Amino acid sequence: MPKDPDYFRGRKIRHSIETLEGSLIRKVAETNIGRDDVIALWFGEPNEATPDFIKQAATAALDDNHVFYAQNRGIPALREILSAYVSNLHGRPMDIDRLTVTASGMNAIMLVSEVLIDNGDNMVVVGPVWPNCRQTVQIMGGEARQIALQPDQNGRWQLDMDALFDACDERTRAIFVNSPGNPTGWVMSEAEQRYMLDECKRRGLYVIADEVYVRLAYDVPKAPSFLDFAEADDPLIVINSFSKTWSMTGWRLGWLTHPPALGEVFSVLNEFNIASPTTFVQHAGVAAVRDGEAFVTQMVEEYRRNRDLVFQRLAAMPKVNLYRPEAAFYAFFAVDDMTDSLEYAKHLIATTGVGLAPGRAFGDAGEGWLRLCFASQPALLSQALDRLEPALS
Repeated sequence: MPKDPDYFRGRKIRHSIETLEGSLIRKVAETNIGRDDVIALWFGEPNEATPDFIKQAATAALDDNHVFYAQNRGIPALREILSAYVSNLHGRPMDIDRLTVTASGMNAIMLVSEVLIDNGDNMVVVGPVWPNCRQTVQIMGGEARQIALQPDQNGRWQLDMDALFDACDERTRAIFVNSPGNPTGWVMSEAEQRYMLDECKRRGLYVIADEVYVRLAYDVPKAPSFLDFAEADDPLIVINSFSKTWSMTGWRLGWLTHPPALGEVFSVLNEFNIASPTTFVQHAGVAAVRDGEAFVTQMVEEYRRNRDLVFQRLAAMPKVNLYRPEAAFYAFFAVDDMTDSLEYAKHLIATTGVGLAPGRAFGDAGEGWLRLCFASQPALLSQALDRLEPALS
């Protein structure tokens, strides 16, 4: 006779999994996805579909029967073109042995936690930050310790390096930093990056740099990157993705840049997680990198205009406090007297028909804030802001 599901609770499921909290963004979105009357700005993805030249490359790969298992670390054509792309982007040679293709940036984050975190270890995380990086540490039985950015008097987010390293102890394995940042749009300076990497080298820690928004910077050609100066054998792992740069969120394709010595480790972990990233999707990735520069340039300019529109409108609303995002495609703003961002986000859907992400989804430091994704059409953004204005004034 089948056991009652409660019988297995605490018996067959690891404690770190049983206590894993689902996405608070999903708690806002799930019951409202597909509603025609809701303007959905909750998820972090472009609303523009993947360019046709990428879709055509996938179709051609299917026609050519690229539908079988491939190398664990990615097909050679993709790793080679990524080597050239990353080398050109950062002005330094990036050998192919430092690159491993993954099934999305999310998968890359999970692989990193699998490599580094033993039960009882911790990773210090710069927040507010996309929650999934913290949850992968919990999945491995570790602790994610968040150190929050703080806004300064000039309207720019600041990282307290002393507080960051004070949070490290003998069980700390790495520091995780997402720059350009989701949800804040914060950009870490090269000087800060150099200091962090030097201090991590001195302490025997890894730097885990999530740089999926590195191309989406508005005041410079690209955001500063640890790869602009780090040496090949430095304790640095950089996460990147095709999702944001080439509007490929549903394709699930990313890559890691890491010390050469970790190549075999990530090959084995890819084997045990997914065997290899989807083969025909990797061929589409080749086309994205090879032929996508004009698309990226156009997209960044569109997002810049959206950023300026949203910032101007929100800044004029009396209940709103926000800081001008330097990169990525989010407006992260505080609302006077808001004490529960999850309930407030649900309230806004009910009263305005605009779907936003609750700040608490990005850690405790995000409570009192909301995130609006402005990777959308200007007319739709204007309509959403028109609806929000009475509630936020």
